[in-house]
Amino acid sequence: MFLRSLVPVTERPTDMSKTEARITLDDLRHRLDALRRDGSPQLATLADWVLTHPQEMAFHSVRGLADLARVNANTVFRLSRALGFAGFDECRQAFQGAVRQGSGLYASRAERLRGAGGGALLDMVRDAAHANTDALFSESNRARIEAAADLMLAARRIHCVGVRSCLSLAHYLAYSGRMAFANFAPRISEPGDLFDVMSDTGPEDVVIPITFSLYSAETVRAHELAVRRGARIVAITDSLASPVASGAEVVFLPPMDGPQTLPSLGAAFTLAETLVAQMVARSPDAPNSIAAFEARLLDSGAYVT
Repeated sequence: MFLRSLVPVTERPTDMSKTEARITLDDLRHRLDALRRDGSPQLATLADWVLTHPQEMAFHSVRGLADLARVNANTVFRLSRALGFAGFDECRQAFQGAVRQGSGLYASRAERLRGAGGGALLDMVRDAAHANTDALFSESNRARIEAAADLMLAARRIHCVGVRSCLSLAHYLAYSGRMAFANFAPRISEPGDLFDVMSDTGPEDVVIPITFSLYSAETVRAHELAVRRGARIVAITDSLASPVASGAEVVFLPPMDGPQTLPSLGAAFTLAETLVAQMVARSPDAPNSIAAFEARLLDSGAYVT
């Protein structure tokens, strides 16, 4: 059964994706500046602080933001409403989208880290990691995980495609999957292999392209060839506008927010673990396959005992 997933993994109001696409960091700064000048004393103080720390609004919980800005939680909620949002979650999502739009290349992300070390930075990374994991397991995304597991269990072959920063994620998914399931192909390691392997795929195969902006040309080309060959696509990416989302039956958009130099892959690794776990839970043969895999490695001297 075909399932095309066109809704991001984070739960949000129906029009939120349109809101994120419209609102830029400059738009938010104009609204904050108006509140700084015309709002109540508490709102003006917080608006003035957020003007110079927009990334904090993007990555903190209500309590974390209130503590950092030295205001009470109610003021954070009031600011969200005063900025035109239904609540804090919608406001934070808009800031996340705006910060991502204005983030540029990785060097600019690194530049924003200058002078932001110490406990405050650790809190930002922790809060973003918690929020990313929580968003990954939304109700709608749980359905996608079930659908993807169905496709993967039925596949003749599963190919995980990722290069550069996504190489380790593709390798982990392929390696952990192969421990239990013979239909997981080894991760494609050479750029030239992409065309050799993808040209042999078909409707009975599942291809999992993994790429995030900036999108890797090799992964996009492999995806395009797999689609032409009729392969079933389970895409792991960061936007419905991503080139690998086109033609996919299931699209995962793992949350990647955080102050790190590269967008965080923590939730994406959790997604990979969850997909394999879901498959193992449905397969009566998986435990024996994993036991045999471990025994082969032990017998070959791969581990120090």
